[in-house]
Amino acid sequence: MDSKKFTVIIEKDEDDFFVASVPSLPGCHTQARNMEELYPRIREAIELCLDEET
Repeated sequence: MDSKKFTVIIEKDEDDFFVASVPSLPGCHTQARNMEELYPRIREAIELCLDEET
């Protein structure tokens, strides 16, 4: 797979979950209780969004 770079916006919601979204991929977002869980989840979400585009 080609290497691509995306801007990821990470915010903390009112329940103290970290929420990550990718502005350039509408609907591409995920959440986790901590950053260690969030990183692999957003990578997977990006891969799934890219798969849907093809």
